[in-house]
Amino acid sequence: MKSFRKRKESEDMTEAEKLDAGLEYDFWDEEVDGRKLHALEWCQKLNAIPMQNTEERFRTIRRLFGAAGENATVLPVFNCDSGTNIHVGKNFLANYNVTILDIAPVHIGDYVMIGPNTLITTVNHPLNPMGRRKHLGIAKPVTIGNDVWIGGNVTILPGVKIGNNVVVAAGAVVTKDVPDNCAVGGVPAKVIREIVNDVE
Repeated sequence: MKSFRKRKESEDMTEAEKLDAGLEYDFWDEEVDGRKLHALEWCQKLNAIPMQNTEERFRTIRRLFGAAGENATVLPVFNCDSGTNIHVGKNFLANYNVTILDIAPVHIGDYVMIGPNTLITTVNHPLNPMGRRKHLGIAKPVTIGNDVWIGGNVTILPGVKIGNNVVVAAGAVVTKDVPDNCAVGGVPAKVIREIVNDVE
């Protein structure tokens, strides 16, 4: 009975409401797709600003992101799905060719460095072909703590929470939550060693 009520409630929701509620949604829906217009406009502007114009780049980052702390730096070419779902702390650095698919919220703490060619994604799709033919997606937020260094060519999957003082080795695919004070690596990523937190 409970699952029937839930299914009935979801039938009365718009696709954007389903997305926000963490339910399967049609990513071809006009309202859902329209959320990308903000990202398209401001990513193009940010990527076109010369690196020497640091103040203009920072102002543009603050227009693109939902929130950005002091000294937030994003190198070209940067791409995202919404922008307004990205919240970063102070001294944030995204190196070259970083992509954040922020259909759901992405919260990133202070003193975080993201290596080149890294992908952070909040969106997943069904394994069955019929679900993919129906353009179904499901979004789960990603959270990254303070003092995290993410190496180059890393992939962070939907729903992952990464703790404080974490190093993610280059090429890792992070599929599960990562605890505080450790280095992880591999596919899928696993804890390699503990790291002393010397700033507490």
